[in-house]
Amino acid sequence: MGWLRKEAPALLLLAALGLAPFAGFGEGYILTLLARAMILAMAAVSLSFIVGGAGLVSLGHAAMLGFGAYAVVILDDLQVVDAMVVLPVAMLAAAGFALVTGAIAIRTSGVHFIMITLAFGQMAFFTASSLSGYGGDDGYTLYARSEVNGTRILSDRLVFHFVCLGALTASWLLCHMLLASRFGRVLRAVRGNPMRAQALGFSPYPYRLTAYVIAGAIGGAAGFLFANATEFVAPAYISWQRSGELLFMVILGGLSGLHGALIGALGFVLLEEWLAHQWEHWRMIFGVLLILAVLFLPHGLAGLPAQLGRMLRRG
Repeated sequence: MGWLRKEAPALLLLAALGLAPFAGFGEGYILTLLARAMILAMAAVSLSFIVGGAGLVSLGHAAMLGFGAYAVVILDDLQVVDAMVVLPVAMLAAAGFALVTGAIAIRTSGVHFIMITLAFGQMAFFTASSLSGYGGDDGYTLYARSEVNGTRILSDRLVFHFVCLGALTASWLLCHMLLASRFGRVLRAVRGNPMRAQALGFSPYPYRLTAYVIAGAIGGAAGFLFANATEFVAPAYISWQRSGELLFMVILGGLSGLHGALIGALGFVLLEEWLAHQWEHWRMIFGVLLILAVLFLPHGLAGLPAQLGRMLRRG
């Protein structure tokens, strides 16, 4: 019951996303927006897994998304479009990048880790920009979504909505189970006191690296979906600004659990979209609102109900 109460916000949110197409939100534009929000929520959950679980604050996580997206592009150029091939390649590409870069970055901590992940992310960004065969800075247009067993079923917006929802749910459950396992307990112990964990016989490095690679693989899967959702891939997907947005989604939702990443990502995307339709200079308001959220919501949006409850009890 304790687990159910704690994760109720995530379960309710996932259920609401499942019912959305049948509750007046089945228009093409809205389904596209929700798909984008769920894909970014998937990437945010994987980032929350290493930030909250292992204490690894990465400012290069968008590179995992970008590796997954560019795997779709490269295979599309080679006329390989079957999702059963493309998706595993996208995940392996992102996981491989995470393994290579994480092997170096995880030897550091704190600000040094943040800066090294930022540097690796920017290296990936400039590499993508130099790929003239795949559009360079202008990006690469996919003229159709990936096939599934020879069919274009992902082109159906409703089907794609539930594919994204299924992928988000699976990612959240996987990360949740890992954090609740012995592996997750060691990760939290290492995050809290690395020297004490090492004294107990647990080497922090392999646990952190494994978590980093898992987060990379999930980010690669999100990149595969993002490329199919937009049918366009550009180096901007890998920029440090995108990494900053993902990190802010995690902080906005709250670091108390993975459900915070879900809430933060969906809240971020929907608020951004709403403000963009209200005013030409919406980014000014958006920035102020995000600053206020950080200042007055110490536990993020996920902690808002409890915070309001405490305020009401005080009078």
